[in-house]
Amino acid sequence: MGIRNIAEDILFVTLPGEPHLGSELGEVTETISEGCNRDVIVDFSDVGMLTSESICALMILEKYLISSGRRLVFCNVSAEAKHIFGRTGLESVFTFTDKECAALQVVRCRPSIYG
Repeated sequence: MGIRNIAEDILFVTLPGEPHLGSELGEVTETISEGCNRDVIVDFSDVGMLTSESICALMILEKYLISSGRRLVFCNVSAEAKHIFGRTGLESVFTFTDKECAALQVVRCRPSIYG
């Protein structure tokens, strides 16, 4: 997993594939929960499948960001992973983009939808 600041107020997270995805997301959530002042873009390039643990960790991360008035945006989500979001009814909960640059536009050009 890679975490990098791509702007003062944007954190970019590159996720590993399973089985380490859930624990890595927990680490990101812990970092965010200590005082979130950034939007988060999550790159799913290396993620082929999602487990219930991973989905739960994503929902917890989203909760922390919403409570801070920040955004969570996913990019490079495979068709298989997107299908899982759709089957669980979570496709409408999260924001998806095709590429990193589109995710940047979402967080930079549109004000937070939560605050």
